[in-house]
Amino acid sequence: MNQRSGTSALSLSRRDWLRLSACGAFGVSMSRWLPALADEAAKSKTRRRSCILLWMSGGPSQMDTFDLKPGHENGGPYKAIDTSVPGIQISEHLPRLATQMEHCAVIRSMTTKEGDHTRATYVMRTGYLPQGPVQYPTIGSVWSRELGSAESELPNFVSVAPYRFLSPAAFGPGFLGPKYAPLIVGEGNQARGRGADYERALQVKNLASPAGVSIEQTDARLELLTSLEADFSAEHPGVPSASHRAAYLQAVKMMRSEAVKAFDLTGEDDALRDAYGRNQFGQGCLLARRLIERGVPFVEVSLNGAQGNQGLGWDTHQNNFDDVQKLSAVLDPGWGTLLEDLKTRGLLDSTLVIWMGEFGRTPKINENKGRDHFPAAWATVLSGGGIRGGQVVGKSSDDGMTVAERPVAVSDFLATACLALGIDPMGQNMSNVGRPIRIADPQAKPIDEILA
Repeated sequence: MNQRSGTSALSLSRRDWLRLSACGAFGVSMSRWLPALADEAAKSKTRRRSCILLWMSGGPSQMDTFDLKPGHENGGPYKAIDTSVPGIQISEHLPRLATQMEHCAVIRSMTTKEGDHTRATYVMRTGYLPQGPVQYPTIGSVWSRELGSAESELPNFVSVAPYRFLSPAAFGPGFLGPKYAPLIVGEGNQARGRGADYERALQVKNLASPAGVSIEQTDARLELLTSLEADFSAEHPGVPSASHRAAYLQAVKMMRSEAVKAFDLTGEDDALRDAYGRNQFGQGCLLARRLIERGVPFVEVSLNGAQGNQGLGWDTHQNNFDDVQKLSAVLDPGWGTLLEDLKTRGLLDSTLVIWMGEFGRTPKINENKGRDHFPAAWATVLSGGGIRGGQVVGKSSDDGMTVAERPVAVSDFLATACLALGIDPMGQNMSNVGRPIRIADPQAKPIDEILA
């Protein structure tokens, strides 16, 4: 069975953990984590932290979003515009987000070695290379386990429209088991037009009893299933049987809960729905806010394409500038309105919003007016809860080909997110091969300057 080891096995509260750490119980190597964790612990009395991951399938071009190079031959035709923070400029096609820059920390010096979609996606979403027998879980499974509650009527991890074709393992619970898998809505949907298509796509399927089956009949069937599963589990103990039972219990809990109405967007104001964008990503961002508002600790929303074309939308080997403009027209209202909406509802201070893809795009423009895979120097963005916004971390060279200042590795980035969420980065989970795996790489160097 999956078990926690290390500090988490002691069943310590975050306050106890901090006290022991401050006394040196866990060694001097922990010292760099303490200030941010202590600060977060003080704030956590009011509301549990949560996270929204905006996943950009295919790898977005940093040169055409958050690290423009105006005037350079690699820069392309886009103009840079001022933001709400003096001195920080971003793409002209992200005007709404520009007004929210005081909440955002842009990392312009991400650097990795993985330029293949499958491997790069796996690394960014798990923090580990896909090698050996260990089945690493996606960060949504790990973090929602830390932040969530077994008593919640809604799943602790919801994934909106993931595109899993090239790297399915990067989206799954790995050695944590099916109990920590996401509830997936909207996968494979290519809905077009306004309203109803997206409403259906983002609903949870099969929550109602079959036609002609009464509540009493449903209860009787569930009791029979529970009895059969109990007998099976007694003879076949382990993670698969326990996870199967847990999944059914969660499904039944959702069926009987009023909280499941969070997936119904029809009650939202039309003007707000328009502001988010009447497309799968925009309405997915609205759904994410509704779920976070109701206590779901981790929601991810994937932007896989624009105008009904779903896949690796940001994989712009051809016609990069036309495609990125279309994608930005979907991204900007969805993300910008999400930050505004969270702030208005008092949720932004407790909600970390992450924007990232698997890598960046080449600064040099190819013969097809496209940009190819480029992991050497690219950009990500952290905003909201636990983050000191209004700043840029790192710098790429004038031509965008290398990191010139403050290189940030994947482990550094994910460790920073852990700290922003108040998660013990030195906690461990037992893997499928019986080896404990830390939540964050012990060698990671968190970006202390952006931690609130």
